[in-house]
Amino acid sequence: MKPDRAQAIRQFLFSNGSSSIAAIAQAVGASLPTLRRDLAELEEAGVVVRTHGGARLADQFEVEVAFEQREAQALLAKRAIGDLAYDMLQPGTSIFLDSGTTVLQLARRIRVNPLPLNVFTNCLPAAQMLIDVVGVKVTLLGGQLRKENSSVVGPLAEEMLERLWFGQLFLGAGAIAEDGAMSSVDENEARLNSVMIARSEQRILLSDSSKFGQRLTYRVAPMTDLQTVVTDTGLSPEWFDRLGAFGLDVRQADLPQAVAA
Repeated sequence: MKPDRAQAIRQFLFSNGSSSIAAIAQAVGASLPTLRRDLAELEEAGVVVRTHGGARLADQFEVEVAFEQREAQALLAKRAIGDLAYDMLQPGTSIFLDSGTTVLQLARRIRVNPLPLNVFTNCLPAAQMLIDVVGVKVTLLGGQLRKENSSVVGPLAEEMLERLWFGQLFLGAGAIAEDGAMSSVDENEARLNSVMIARSEQRILLSDSSKFGQRLTYRVAPMTDLQTVVTDTGLSPEWFDRLGAFGLDVRQADLPQAVAA
């Protein structure tokens, strides 16, 4: 199998989820017999799982643990956002991946198409996903485990962050209010998020459009502390203009046709 075709198959399954053999073959420009051989090789390598008439990425490529219910919401939109955020990565730099479910899709994208990166995170699923990826060095923050979000929080995590500096931060958000305030359901998560922002040069929010116009209990920071927002095309024109007024670069990921229809 040609490496570029193997990568195309992984990328298609990453973006579209479980798909039929015919759809995959058309997307990667392969005949059905050729694709079946490719999928057999990828399954043997542990990359994909063949299903009745189709295939999906294997579990280790699709780690959906601890917060699977939240992650399943707007999943294709989150994957599209992760795809767009991947293009913003700077190989060879130190980045921080927050514990948000949209940010986890960026980690999945890095696993599918590895880049040389020094990754720091407080997200257990992201660390597990990237731990054996060639070229990716992973550092997990120490501290208190928050099972509701499969994350590490607390004073020890905050103290560790104070000693570090990141070229890029990819941050999730529980909610973004009309006044531009980001907020979280958990006090410790909110406090740790604010420290992440203070310790990063390029601060990028990854959030699907459903989070805008919402407010949760604990304030994280104003949107003006960020530089870039990566969201989906479901964002309303009013919110697009509001984010521009905050001085933010807004990038919108196209939703898959099945979602946009």
